[in-house]
Amino acid sequence: MSVVGAALREHALREPGRIALADRTRTIDYGQLLSRVAALACQLRAEGIGCLGLLADNGLPWVLADLAAHIEAIPLVPLPLFFSPQQMTHAIIDSGMDALLTDHPVEMQQLLGAAGITTRVDGQVETLALLRLPRESTSSLPAGTAKVTYTSGTTGMPKGVCLSRDHIEIVTQSLREATGANADDRHLCLTPMSTLLENIGGVYVPLLAGACSLVLPLVEVGLSGASGLQVLRMIAALVETQATSAILAPQMLAALVASIEGGIAAPARLRFLAVGGAPVATRLLERAQAIGLPVFEGYGLSECASVVTLNASNAQRRGSQGRPLPHLAVSISGDGEVMISGPVFLGYLGHSPVNTPWATGDLGYIDVEGFLHLRGRRKNQFITSFGRNVAPDWVEGELTANPAIAQASVFGEARPFNVAVLTAAAGASAQAIAAAIAETNARLPDYARIAQWFTSTEPFGAANGQLTTNGRIRRAAIQAAYQLQIESFYQEETHDVF
Repeated sequence: MSVVGAALREHALREPGRIALADRTRTIDYGQLLSRVAALACQLRAEGIGCLGLLADNGLPWVLADLAAHIEAIPLVPLPLFFSPQQMTHAIIDSGMDALLTDHPVEMQQLLGAAGITTRVDGQVETLALLRLPRESTSSLPAGTAKVTYTSGTTGMPKGVCLSRDHIEIVTQSLREATGANADDRHLCLTPMSTLLENIGGVYVPLLAGACSLVLPLVEVGLSGASGLQVLRMIAALVETQATSAILAPQMLAALVASIEGGIAAPARLRFLAVGGAPVATRLLERAQAIGLPVFEGYGLSECASVVTLNASNAQRRGSQGRPLPHLAVSISGDGEVMISGPVFLGYLGHSPVNTPWATGDLGYIDVEGFLHLRGRRKNQFITSFGRNVAPDWVEGELTANPAIAQASVFGEARPFNVAVLTAAAGASAQAIAAAIAETNARLPDYARIAQWFTSTEPFGAANGQLTTNGRIRRAAIQAAYQLQIESFYQEETHDVF
């Protein structure tokens, strides 16, 4: 039995008139929510759907469809709106979904048609169009899969992380306890609900607590794409909705702090701001604390159904990623890698099941009081300050595929945008390089694009320590050589990330 479903029934019985979901103009109380989700679950069951995709903006229809699939145990594949067309097509084909709920039916039919996939509109579920896809699945889901969440792309094509309903609900219960979620909360969803953290922390946790989840379209809370942010609109939404909690990426927190320091009134009712998805500078946390923002840093992975560790009001250490949630055990291997024991994912789609303790690929240590401190990532992957995973090898390969660019090294760890150090091909002009970057950016999702660039003073080579003997770039050496130029772009305010 679903823990979330049982909670909805209990709230509907005890306080049916309490508001469960709301946008700016509509509300759904717990009595209505239970009946609407039950009706949708019956509709989905009658449709005979084996695996359901969900591609839509934040809003009531998204939540209702997600809850119906969750309670009915229909595997669901939430698709981020910020995926590139290639990533979107890959996820749809890779998951083997046979139906897709979307508020972009025309665009999706065109996209899939270009990939040779014929679809048809087969009515609506809530206000979302139901697209039928061929049943020719290219992969089979592991037994017990309730949700397949696709990473934002550590390589060119994202991997599907298969999660069970039990695992998702164990994390939901742990998060409710760690955050102190209660029936008086009003959680404002500021990040896409297709992102696992917002799905669980912003919808399931409030509903488990009998609280209200506020689900406005992303543009109404100031977010566009993976990293576009209008901070004043975000603050206005927090104030107008009287939000008590929200989830922020580090760059969103930085914008909020800077605005309040600049004289904008802080939202008055906030009690818990969770921040994570990428490293958070200790100085930023100190600034947030100085202006009274209740910010709590955490650490999570899709493979662990979002949150692994979290600072809480009764157990906080600034600069750490917090203590493990109650259902997990975190340890450090002999070479410093963070290992997770307890419920983890069923496996990557199309790959073998995983075993525990599971190696995260992150490096860190645990202090004497049990707080986790991260030191970096084992591989080259970095995470932007908006919480998006970027594999620089992938972006560099896209750049050097253009004849104007001979070599490329990309940086953006914990930053709002990416900077590239480039070696021009013989005879290539600055205009040719700029055109090459524009062409490359058009093929990339927005979080992986190059916002600023400059050319190297000399080619990367083994002689200057910037290439290995077998020709691979040494990013640390390149970063050290060009640190001042790289940092100068982040000091400038010409790049509008707010």
